[in-house]
Amino acid sequence: MSEPAYDLGVVCEAPADRDTACLLADRVLLAEIDWLDAGLLDLHRRWRGLKPAESYLRWGSVSDTATQAGLKGIFGHFAGEAGAHDALAARKALLLLATSQEPPDAVMLIRDSDTDSNRRKGLEQARDDRSWPFEVVIGVAEPKRECWVLAGFDARGNEVETLRAVEQRLSFHPVRDAHRLTAREHGAKNDAKKALDELTSGNSERELECLRETPLETLQSRGEQVRLTRFLAEVRERLVPVVGGSKRSG
Repeated sequence: MSEPAYDLGVVCEAPADRDTACLLADRVLLAEIDWLDAGLLDLHRRWRGLKPAESYLRWGSVSDTATQAGLKGIFGHFAGEAGAHDALAARKALLLLATSQEPPDAVMLIRDSDTDSNRRKGLEQARDDRSWPFEVVIGVAEPKRECWVLAGFDARGNEVETLRAVEQRLSFHPVRDAHRLTAREHGAKNDAKKALDELTSGNSERELECLRETPLETLQSRGEQVRLTRFLAEVRERLVPVVGGSKRSG
């Protein structure tokens, strides 16, 4: 089988983060590129990590991998300004991908904000740090990835009662007001993961249905405060032109 036309790198922390971001990005690509067909999607793009055979590059491994690779030019300011949270880690990740044996055509940097308002700034500092040989897309979920999934949740069957119970427990609607959920303490009353697990009965396939079946327009309108809307816009503005362009030669 021939290689996909475009290699798209993913930097994230866990498989669920990768699955969420890549599924959403694929949906935008299919919606925006009229000649792109879902059945042939794998022929046109491959989501990968540092190497094409890896599914993603994990944030937690970036520092050690950069040290092992002997990368230079890692430390220092960003346009004369000190790096915000994650700026250095993102610079390392982008340098690793840029200097890899087979650099990707675009890279997605996916993070939970964990209520840290400076996290996106750090990723943007790294993106603007230099002229990278690929387009860089940033996605920061507020406060966690689970809130992006909740933006696509529509209760059905017994879930209607569960939704009412969760809303009563939280004292706010877990879909409309998902940004009010927290990321600090797993299992806490307002924990985003706990709310999503309750609503989906901990079923990972049900989570994917929320992202796969809910109209993009709905995700976009509900996702403003959890920063999903911004991620979808970045995919549209930065990734669609890459995959929608002419295929690479060779």
